[in-house]
Formats: sequence, structure tokens, C-alpha cells
Amino acid sequence: MKEEMSMNGELILEIGTEEIPSGYLDNALYDLKQLVQTGFESNRIKNSGFETYGTPRRLALVGHGIAEKQDDLEQGFNGPPKNVAYDEKGNPTKAALGFAKKQGVSVDDLDIVKTPKGEYLHVNKLVPGRPTSEVLAEILPDMILSVPWPKSMRWGNIDCLFVRPIHWILCLLNGKVVPFELGGIQSDNFTRGHRFMSPDPKKIGSVSDYFTVMDESFVMVDPKKRQQSVKTAVETVTANAGGKVLEDIALLNTVTNLVEYPFAVSGSFEKKFLSLPEAVLITAMREHQKYFAMYDDHDHLMPRFVAVNNTRPRDEKVVIRGHERVLRARLADADFFFREDCSRPLLTRLEDLKDVVYQADLGSSFDKVVRFKELAQAICNDLGIDRDDDLRLAADLCKCDLVTQMVCEFPSLQGVIGKEYARMEGFPDEVCVAIEEHYMPVAADSALPETELGAVLSIADRLDTITGCFAVNLVPSGSSDPFALRRHALAIIRILEDRDWPLSLKKMINEAVLILKKQVDFDSQTVLEKVMGFFRERYRHLILRAGYDSDIVESVISVAFDTVNDLRKRIDQLKRFSVQSGEFNELALTFKRVSNILRNQDRVDNIDTSMFREESEIILWKTYTEVKNEVKAYLKSRDYYGAMALMAGLKGPVDDFFDNVEVLTRADPRLKNNRVGMLQRVEALLKELADFSKFSI
Repeated sequence: MKEEMSMNGELILEIGTEEIPSGYLDNALYDLKQLVQTGFESNRIKNSGFETYGTPRRLALVGHGIAEKQDDLEQGFNGPPKNVAYDEKGNPTKAALGFAKKQGVSVDDLDIVKTPKGEYLHVNKLVPGRPTSEVLAEILPDMILSVPWPKSMRWGNIDCLFVRPIHWILCLLNGKVVPFELGGIQSDNFTRGHRFMSPDPKKIGSVSDYFTVMDESFVMVDPKKRQQSVKTAVETVTANAGGKVLEDIALLNTVTNLVEYPFAVSGSFEKKFLSLPEAVLITAMREHQKYFAMYDDHDHLMPRFVAVNNTRPRDEKVVIRGHERVLRARLADADFFFREDCSRPLLTRLEDLKDVVYQADLGSSFDKVVRFKELAQAICNDLGIDRDDDLRLAADLCKCDLVTQMVCEFPSLQGVIGKEYARMEGFPDEVCVAIEEHYMPVAADSALPETELGAVLSIADRLDTITGCFAVNLVPSGSSDPFALRRHALAIIRILEDRDWPLSLKKMINEAVLILKKQVDFDSQTVLEKVMGFFRERYRHLILRAGYDSDIVESVISVAFDTVNDLRKRIDQLKRFSVQSGEFNELALTFKRVSNILRNQDRVDNIDTSMFREESEIILWKTYTEVKNEVKAYLKSRDYYGAMALMAGLKGPVDDFFDNVEVLTRADPRLKNNRVGMLQRVEALLKELADFSKFSI
């Protein structure tokens, strides 16, 4: 009963701050939970689990089933060596007596243990667990400060680095304050409600008390409930205005993390602004003001919007007029930029890119366009795409909007506004679409280019970026990747897989290197090898995250990485064969044995069949020559499962060969080379599918 009582403890921790950026909050709550779970585990404090809650002004954590104290720990301590601890007669010396006294035990309680360094005195002691409140007072400050943030700050004269200044800390274990200090603030038993509607301190006595007070103080502390409240409020006012809101999860998440108590209102803007491209209107509302756009039943944009406030307004009309006034100014600016941009043909801005520095060592944005346009043409040649005129036009146009006033004001419209301007000027539709698509995918899991031109330009632009950065030693390290090279590599891999293009990655990189060499001096071979290695690592990371076995992945990408579009099919079929073949492990072990024995052996060019002395040699060579061409035919048709099934027929002859033949014989070097050469042919055939030496069996 006593143990059951000790596991009913509850913890409430809340760090009150100035407003946290909306994009930081979700990850911070996840990281805080992980840090606390790990901290409790490493400090032997049993618990039933934790939940995190948060708003722009607070990070909160609730723990359940928390033990009153740490688990006891049985700990071992080594003392002096046996030959020092006891004299010749076996009596304890001062060293043994001193060790026993230090450990609080008698000499009779000491044991002798054998270690790599010899025999030593040893004692096991039971270290009683400390009260949980004492431990938490020591470890919670470090846990809180260990939450990773994209950017942190210091304030005042306080030696503390956190996302925003801390204003209060609520920390109770079973209703009692856990005392600690952080950022100049002492932990206490109070919280604060909504900044404007309930700003006074509120005393808290328990977890249930905390949630009651939050509800009464106009704070929706649960992000999931707050998000649903935002969604419902937006949909309600939109329906009342005769419109609807298209799904926008990213904006919904952003707004959820901007408010503690959401209240939605609907406003309007002048119909004349509907003449602007829809993307401009939505961006002005969405990114600058965090407003939701409103559509009619035909999915046409209406001259209305929905704004979500953080307070319940006293006079809703005043609030709406304020939102309308701010948006009107934004749209007026956008209208001016649009008209100014349209006064000049888009293609004439290509020359302006010469004044835009892309990177100091890699030249201007114009230089970059010249490079990836040539690379894109080489890619089209390899694919047999005969679209030279459209490709060159799309390449010349795709960066021109970077120097428009619209993109200077709304950077997220790059590509989008270029497509709109190109359409207005009557360029071919696929060229216009390619201008936007060459930026796709914009994120790890977002949409890929749908047109050939867009896909080719996306690959060429990104590959030029990666190669250029490696050439001038701007290589990603740790979490630092200022040119987003990891994302660019992943994007290229995804496009190649999606379109099933059998492009040689090595050839493309080499082409990018040769083009770049015309402008920049660097070691071509070194950059080629590093970029290939970089792509291999990104692919390994991608495919392992998808749940594939590391042995199978390594065995394939170590021998067949060049054509990325083919890799997943190889891995899938090898995985299927490994599951369906009951003897796969033995098969892999046999092939691995071949690789091991050939390690450090020189290449043998010719096989002399007249030197075969054992029947197992004749059978192995006969089996190999019979299956070789058929295996290659399966590989050419990308039937890797069939190729593997045929290769499995080599297992028996290889095993017999090893059982009956001394491969590395010293009696006759010519005989040894002949046998090594035969195994090299077998291994080479196997490696056209996978390198079985990578299997950890």
C-alpha cells in the first residue's frame, strides 16, 4: 500500500515567458517532454508519463504517477590491489582498513574481484534514493535550458540563454513548490492568465487546479483544443459571410501558436484588388497578416478575409476596421509593385541578375543561370528530350522575377509571380509552369514538378548549387547548412525516383563540375568524389528512415548507386527475396565468404580452364558461365528478384569449391591465380546486384 501511495505523485511545471515565435512552439513542447522523460529515467525516478501544453506565453508540462523518491541503487566500488590491501600473512593493511572506513563497511564485508589489471578489493553498497523534490530542484533548470531553439537570447544582466525572457516559473510536486532559480526568477506556486483579459497572478495548488484556472483566465493551454477552436471560429464566421475557407494546415498551425484565446472576425477589401494575381492576394493576407482567404462555392477568391484575434473585442466593428485598414495598405503596395513590374518585359530583367551576387566565389545570379542552363541541356540530351528552345527560354526566365519589386516585397512568391508574369506576356504554358516548378519541391515532402522542363531545371539548378558549394568549401557540417544542400540533394533524388529517369548521377555531377570549372578554379576529382559521397549519404538517410534494413541498403548502394531511380526497386526486390528465401542468410554467408577470401588479391585477367584439377572447379565454372548471361538479362530488365534467384544456384557449387579446393595454395602460384580469378568473376557477377560482404552475419 505504501509503494502504491508513492506512485501517485503529480508534477506541474510552467515556464512563463514573453511571446515565443509561433514556429518554435511545437518542437519545443516535444523536446521538453523528451528531455524530462530522459532526465527522470537517468535519475531513477519512476513515473507514469508526461504531457506538454503550451501557448505563445508559456511552456507547460504535467507528470503523473511520480515516485516520492529515487529507486535505491546498488553500486560497486573498487579499492586498492589485493597485494597492497593484505600483508604476507593475509592480514588487512592500512590501505584495506582505510578503504573500508571510507565506504562505511567493515573489512569483513570487502570482496576480491578480478579485473584486467589484476585482483582488487571491492564492495557493493546500497545507495538510498533521494527524495524526488530534491532531485528535481537540481535537474529541472538544466532540462529547461537544454530545450533547443532556432535562436535564443539573453536579457538584462542575467547569465541565461533562452528563447525569450522568463517572467514566472510554476513548479509543484504534489502541491508543494519545487524550489529552484532560473533566469533571475524563483520557482513559485502561481501562474498568470491571459495578458490582457486576466493578467493578475493566480495561485495554483494542483494539476486539476491549474487547468481550471487556465480556463477561467482565458487561456486555452492545450494546443490541440486551441487549434480546433481556431478552426471552428474561422469556419463559423466564413459561413456567416457566405463563403468558405480552403484547407491550409500550415496557416492554421501558425495562428494556433499566435493566440491564447482565439476570436475570429471577418473583414473585406475593395473588389478592384481582385485584378491582382490570386497568389499575390493570398500571400499578402497569409504571410504578412496571418489572415485566411475566403472563397465562394466555385472556389473563386472573394474580396473578404478572416482574422483571428488573441482577445475578445469590446467592439467588433472597430477591430474589423483596423484589420481592413492594415490589409488595404498591403494590397495597395502590392498593386503598385504589380503595375511597376508589368511596365517592363520579364526577360529584360535577365541582365539585371548580373548585379545580384549569388555567392562571392561563385559569381552572380546571372552566372548561375548560364551554368545550370548548360547543365539542363546536357540532361535533356541524355534523356532524349528535344526541347532546346523551350528549355533555354524557361532557364532564362526562371530567375528573372528575383529582381521584380513584387518578389522583393514577398520573397515567397519567387517562381510563382514569374509564372504569372510570363503567362501575361503570352509565353508557352509549359515554359510558364517550369518557372514555378524549378523551385519544387520546396520542402522535404512537398509536391514535385509535373512537367519535364520543370523537373530538368529543378535538377540542374540544385546540382549547380551543390557542386558550387562543395567547390568553394561551403560544405554542410552538423546542423549548419546555410545553402540547404541536404534538402537540394533529397529533392534531386525524389525527382529522379518519381520520373524514373535512368540518369547517371556521376555523369551529371561531372558535367556540372566541367561547367563550373569555366568560372571557378578547384580540384575537379576531389569535388566529384565528395559530391557523390554526399548524395550517397543523403540517400542512405532517406531510405533508412523509410524502414529498410541497413544491411540490404548498404549492400545495394555500395555497388549500384549511380542510377538513383533504380535503387529502391533493387532494395525492395532483394528485401522480398530475403524474406521469401528460407536459406537467404546461408546464401549471403557463402557470398560473403567469396568476398572475404578475395580481399587484398590482385586482379586476374584470364582464366585457363585447362588448369582445373578438381571436379568442383569444373562444376563452379560451368554453373557460372551458364547463369551469367541469363543473370545479366534479368538485371537489364530490372528483374532483380529473378537475378537473385538465379545467383542462388551458385551457392552449392561455391560451397563445394571451398570444401574441396585450397584456393590460396602456395604450391603453384599459377593455380592459385586461376582459382582466385574464377572467384573474382563470381563476385563481379554478384556485385552487379549487391555486395554481400556488407551483411553483418
